[in-house]
Amino acid sequence: MEHFADTLNQVLPILLLIILGNRLRRYAFISEHTVEGLKWLALNVALPSVLFASFLNLELKVSYLAVMAVIFGLCVFMYGLGRLTARVLRITHPYFPLLVTGFEFGMLGVSLFGTSYGMEAIGYIAVIGLGHEFFIWFPFLSVLLIMRDNVRDPLRLAAAFVKAPPILAILLGVTLNLLGARETLYTGPVLGGIMATLDILGRMTIPLILVIVGYGFRLEAHGLKDVVGTVAFRMACLIPLALLLNRLFLGDLLGLGHPFQAGLFTMLILPPPFIIPLFMKPEDHEERRYVNNVLTVNTVASLAVFAVYLAFNPTLN
Repeated sequence: MEHFADTLNQVLPILLLIILGNRLRRYAFISEHTVEGLKWLALNVALPSVLFASFLNLELKVSYLAVMAVIFGLCVFMYGLGRLTARVLRITHPYFPLLVTGFEFGMLGVSLFGTSYGMEAIGYIAVIGLGHEFFIWFPFLSVLLIMRDNVRDPLRLAAAFVKAPPILAILLGVTLNLLGARETLYTGPVLGGIMATLDILGRMTIPLILVIVGYGFRLEAHGLKDVVGTVAFRMACLIPLALLLNRLFLGDLLGLGHPFQAGLFTMLILPPPFIIPLFMKPEDHEERRYVNNVLTVNTVASLAVFAVYLAFNPTLN
């Protein structure tokens, strides 16, 4: 009973913040325009602050490069599997392959992991998410831009990658970590104040993002069969892969312990990236409805699976 109460206390803040966001939309307490501003703040300021601090304070190891390569390769594999499945099953939704791959690391993964295991544990899932972020902000975003605007200019695609705030935060954090600048940044005049500010910004990430996620929860009855099929296919592929990679790759091959394995499992059960609707053609109403429904249903499914996982893994010890 005590174990159940502990798990409930870990899951409940996540659910309550999501419900709060949903109620704010339902009763029009804040506008869509305001939420877009909050989303910009979360993705461009709060989340990069967390990622920068995480990689600055992380004990970097060569094995993390292998993790980065495998997660990047997994994302590419899932995209290829999505394209193949769409061709074999004659799935007409052009965004189906993109909904099979990628994970909402920034807007949901960090929040779930940080709320459940503490902000000091973000580094574990950040290592898992490193290869994923490179995938999302370069090949994944490139496919989206090609589908929407037929953009094929390599320089423009590369510029979109380089300008992504999460990527800049990760690269800066890793660089300063390798240069041994951590202590100077935290104790030096002015620099210490800047780091304290980033810490405050980082702490607002979780509640802000979960409220935004809840605000975006919308489900339309049209086309639910395709939506449920997409989510079921994705989860049926990724949950076994998460268990397999945890045991054979992170555990047996690299010797990375339970905290990293919890980070990988959390990552692979997440819904597809929430940025997909932002890069769709405005007139593409049917596909936008399909994509939004998949994101909503998959988010609910992800929360349910994560709650079960958390019940069996309440700590990182």
